[in-house]
Amino acid sequence: MSEIMKHHLVPETMNLPHALWAGRIMSAFVAIILVADSTIQLFAPAQIASMLQETGFTMALTRVVGPILLASAILYAVPTTAVLGAILVTGFLGGAICAHVRIGELGSPPEIISLTLGAMTWGGLYLRDPRIRAILPFIR
Repeated sequence: MSEIMKHHLVPETMNLPHALWAGRIMSAFVAIILVADSTIQLFAPAQIASMLQETGFTMALTRVVGPILLASAILYAVPTTAVLGAILVTGFLGGAICAHVRIGELGSPPEIISLTLGAMTWGGLYLRDPRIRAILPFIR
C-alpha cells in the first residue's frame, strides 16, 4: 500500500475505538443468532417444521442448509475471512427474504429479522474492519 494511501486511512481508522467495539458487538450478535439458527436446523428441525412447510422447503434440506449457515457464521466471525462470511450470510438472508416474498408474506417478521441481520452483518463489519471503511467511505 502506498504511503499516501496509508496516510489517508490512518486518521479514519485510528479514531474509532468505540466504533470498533460497537462493530464487534454487532458482529458477535449476528454470529450468535446464525449459530443458534443453524443448530436448530441441525439438531431440532421439528421446531421449524411448520415454517419450512409454509415456505415450501422439505425437512431434508435442514441437513444441507444448517451446515452451510454454520460455516458462513464461522467464516464471518473469523477476522481474516469475515468479508467472505458476510457475503455468504447476505446470500443466505437474501434467500430467506425471497422465500417469504414468494409466498406473499411481504413485511413479515422473518423478513424484517433477515433484513435487520443483513444490515447488522455489514454494519458490524464496516465498524470493525478498516478495509471495508476504505471501500465504502461514508465518513470523510
